[in-house]
Amino acid sequence: MKILANDGISTSGKAALQAAGIEVVTEKVPQDQLISAINKAGYTGILVRSATTVRRALIDACPTIRLIGRGGVGMDNIDVEYARSKGLQVINTPASSSQSVAELVMAHLFSISRSLYDANRKMPDQGTSAFKALKKRYAKGSELRGKTIGFIGFGRIGQHTAKYALGCGMKVLAYDPFVENASVDLEIEGAGTVSVPIKMVGMETLLAQADCISLHVPAQADGAPVIGAEEFGKMKDGVLLVNAARGGVADEDALLAALNSGKVAHAALDVFVGEPSPRADVLAHERMSLSPHIGAATQEAQDRIGTELAGKIIAYFKPESAG
Repeated sequence: MKILANDGISTSGKAALQAAGIEVVTEKVPQDQLISAINKAGYTGILVRSATTVRRALIDACPTIRLIGRGGVGMDNIDVEYARSKGLQVINTPASSSQSVAELVMAHLFSISRSLYDANRKMPDQGTSAFKALKKRYAKGSELRGKTIGFIGFGRIGQHTAKYALGCGMKVLAYDPFVENASVDLEIEGAGTVSVPIKMVGMETLLAQADCISLHVPAQADGAPVIGAEEFGKMKDGVLLVNAARGGVADEDALLAALNSGKVAHAALDVFVGEPSPRADVLAHERMSLSPHIGAATQEAQDRIGTELAGKIIAYFKPESAG
């Protein structure tokens, strides 16, 4: 067995695979050369993150491939159903990055509630000449404690983020058409674990009541946004919005309009339409906190992702070793 980890794999994941007798190559192959490289080397598996795509044409052109692995949660860069219809094993790592994404969401939420992202832009240039003016500019922040945060989508990442929100004293609402009842377990150092029930509500209720909204939904099959102009219109004035899920689940034109009207006070994006070339007007908006799709990009998450991938690959190719 020979695996191409085209977007890399952690040292621990690579070591686990090699210990099981599976060769791992981490040399990056450009997308337009991928089919040729796979066929030349006879790779039996390919691992990707978000940079490399595995579409129908590649699947058809590479008969040696038996497994496709995605280091992370979303698999919209892979033609999953087509691959499975051809008998290929398609895996991802839904449990490994939740903690890291949750922490980034909260970091953005703190940043936009106090305009820290903008203060960090302005202070280097204006801090010596306009300190008092900047102090006045950023003197209208708000605390998160006591505010209501609404989660649109309440899977692993949403639930991990809710733990942090509860720890900050926030009220939590969640909407998820696939989740009827939910609770999260808060692990408190020295006090054990406390189970907290989460109030599941309809989308209309969440939009009307939430002071902050965090998106945790996959890209839709038809490419349509989950949050558009109609949904923005139903939100509270001055709402805070964070999207660390997928670019386009919040319509970017509608988001800019909502920011300009004041409906959305501040927004934070870790994901964008057209990555890796997002829109310049989205990046330039003065009330937008930004990061370049780094939700799962922590050392701890990448280590867990590599280990989880390795375990699933070994279980598929060498089940006797996995046992």
